[in-house]
Amino acid sequence: MENASQPTFIFFGTPGFAADALEKLLNRGIIPAAIVCNPDRPVGRKKVITPPAIKLFVLEHQLQDPTLNIPLLQPEVLDDAFAEQLKAFDADVFVVAAYGKLLKKNILDIPKHGTIGIHPSLLPIYRGASPLQTTLIDGVDITGVSLFMIDEKMDHGPIVAQETVQIGTMNYIQLEKKLSEIGGELLAAVLPDFVAGKITPKEQDHEKATLTKKYTVEDAFIDIHDIERARTEGGDIALKIERKIRALNPEPGTWTIASSFCNMHFGQEKRVKILEADVSMENTLIIKRIQIEGKKPMHLHLSIKKVDN
Repeated sequence: MENASQPTFIFFGTPGFAADALEKLLNRGIIPAAIVCNPDRPVGRKKVITPPAIKLFVLEHQLQDPTLNIPLLQPEVLDDAFAEQLKAFDADVFVVAAYGKLLKKNILDIPKHGTIGIHPSLLPIYRGASPLQTTLIDGVDITGVSLFMIDEKMDHGPIVAQETVQIGTMNYIQLEKKLSEIGGELLAAVLPDFVAGKITPKEQDHEKATLTKKYTVEDAFIDIHDIERARTEGGDIALKIERKIRALNPEPGTWTIASSFCNMHFGQEKRVKILEADVSMENTLIIKRIQIEGKKPMHLHLSIKKVDN
C-alpha cells in the first residue's frame, strides 16, 4: 500500500532504465500518482506496434497486484491541454528518468517543488545524450547517478543527491541496469526529505561541465586493420577497441568490413558486427562474439574454419 506520508509525484520515463528505477520505488511502497511515457511505436522490420518498456512493466505489475492502479499517460505532445491534465493531480514533484522528450516551462512550472531528474553520470560531467557510452569509451574507473533539479537547459540544474559506482568490466547493458537501480534507490531515500524541505539542492560547477553526443552507426565502425593490430600487438589500441565494443553494443552496434576475420575467410568483403570482446593478460584484444552479415550471432572458438559465402 502507498504510504500516506509519501509525497505525491508523477513519474516520467519510457525505456528499461526508467522501469528499473520505478521498480525500486514500488518496492519501497513509493507509488506515483501517474506515469507519463511515450506512445506505443512501430518496432522492427515488420513495424509491429509495441508499448515502451515502462508500460509493459506497469501492466505486468498490475496483473500481479490489481490494487496497483496507476494512471498511464502517453501524450504525443506536451501541450497546454496536457499540462492542464497534469495539474489535476496536484503533484508535489515530478520525477524524470529517460523520458525521451524535453520538458518545457508549461510542464516544469506545475509541481509545487519542481522536477527531479535521474541522470546516469556524476554531473556536471557527461551531460547530454550518451553519458553511459561516453563514460565507458573514456575508460574512467568511477561513475555514478545524479538526482538534479531539471530546468530548461540540458542537465543543468542544482544537484539533489549523488552516488558513485565502480565500473570495473561492466558493459553498457550492465552499467545501465546498475545505475538505474541505484537511481531508484537513491530517489526513494531522498524524495520525502526533499519535499519536506530538508534537502537544499547544490548548484553545479558549470565550468567543469562536459557534453556528450549521440553515437551513430558511423561512430561505431572499427577498421579491420586496427582490430588485427589490437589482436596481435595489443597495447592501448586493444584497450580502446575493447572499451568501444562494451560501450556501443547493442546500439548502434560496433562493426567492421572485412574479407577475412580472426582466421575466417569469406571470399568477399562482408559486414561483421562485433558483439563482445575482452583483453588478455598481455593486453591483446580477444574477440569473443560476432555476427557475420547474413548469419546468426556466433561465439568464436580456438579452431575456426572457413565460413561459407
